[in-house]
Amino acid sequence: MTKQQANWSPYDNNGGTCVAVAGADYCVIAADTRMSTGYNILTRDYSKIIKLADKCVMASSGFQADVRALQKVLASRHLIYQHQHNKQMSCPAMGQLLSNTLYYKRFFPYYSFNVLGGLDNEGKGCVFTYDAVGSYERVGYSSQGSGSTLIMPFLDNQLKSPSPLLLPAVDAVTPLSESEAIDLVKTCFASATERDIYTGDKLEIVVLNADGVRREEMDLRKD
Repeated sequence: MTKQQANWSPYDNNGGTCVAVAGADYCVIAADTRMSTGYNILTRDYSKIIKLADKCVMASSGFQADVRALQKVLASRHLIYQHQHNKQMSCPAMGQLLSNTLYYKRFFPYYSFNVLGGLDNEGKGCVFTYDAVGSYERVGYSSQGSGSTLIMPFLDNQLKSPSPLLLPAVDAVTPLSESEAIDLVKTCFASATERDIYTGDKLEIVVLNADGVRREEMDLRKD
């Protein structure tokens, strides 16, 4: 008879998918609202997107308890920054802070996979994509989460960004207009929802531009 042993893990994966697309003067960040564990749906209406600053939004998939802990740390660090500097943190600065925060916990990581989107100091769209221990890169578009393996090849096909090795450096923004980017993101999720059981229910879209922040929603498959 084989010896049985109780296993316990501090982590879970609650599924879900996040996508961000940066344009010349806008940024679109989107995520579904399904939160699962195994074959169970815990809730169909859980927002994975949080506004960290006026021009900076983060979408996170992975273990949502760790995501909430990470969001609280970033919010408190941003509040300290505002008291010290009398201004909001820029999106690239928040990108570096998120990297440092994740790397600090590298030996017992936050099990969260983040995309950060917003506008930089020049008003251009910017997207930063992360792994769980803080390695990050500024890109024109990115996807994280359970549906990212389905969505990234499609985005690569539609929006292939220039190589970061090119000199002179080329801006990592997509050539699409704002409305085209929103339509593309909706198509991504409609497609991923057909194949990924952890993505579905509803799509939440946040659009940042010079006018501020706008939210949209779209229903996805509920099965």
